[in-house]
Amino acid sequence: MAENLRVVYIGEMVVSDARDDVLVAYGLGSCLAVCLYDPFAKVGGMLHALLPTMPNGEPATRVSSPPTGSHGKPTKYLDQGVPLLIEALVKLGARRIYLTAKLCGGSQMLSRIGANNHLNIGELNVLAAEAVLHAAHIRIQARATGGHSGRTVKLYLANGLVMVKTLYEGEQVLG
Repeated sequence: MAENLRVVYIGEMVVSDARDDVLVAYGLGSCLAVCLYDPFAKVGGMLHALLPTMPNGEPATRVSSPPTGSHGKPTKYLDQGVPLLIEALVKLGARRIYLTAKLCGGSQMLSRIGANNHLNIGELNVLAAEAVLHAAHIRIQARATGGHSGRTVKLYLANGLVMVKTLYEGEQVLG
């Protein structure tokens, strides 16, 4: 079967039930890719989020509504994007109880040796994703997060396999 590579750009999400689709997010640094998959429905999706939370005062935006406000797409933010990803997958036939998550990214890309890195966006992104997934009762099955290296992640819709390629460390199957 031929692969149909579908790029998930920063601040976007892609969902699919096409078994030949491979969702890919390139060059994850502090951004976080949230991969959700239902192994029974063979439905999956990926969110490529930039920041942990939407700034105060912005309303939540549903999948069917266009983005509002000055901050752009809600899929840029984990607190808004993860629920939208779940909703879109359910519309494609996934069942929430079968969804599992795999997280990739969340690196500390702008650190200096000896510096006080109190604002680690990558770590904040991971914490936000964990909180939203916990609230939605979705189990995090595996992760490749943190560190100081960039990553590329691929989600294979045929079987839910997630491959992570880390700079200087090679490629691995994410558990």
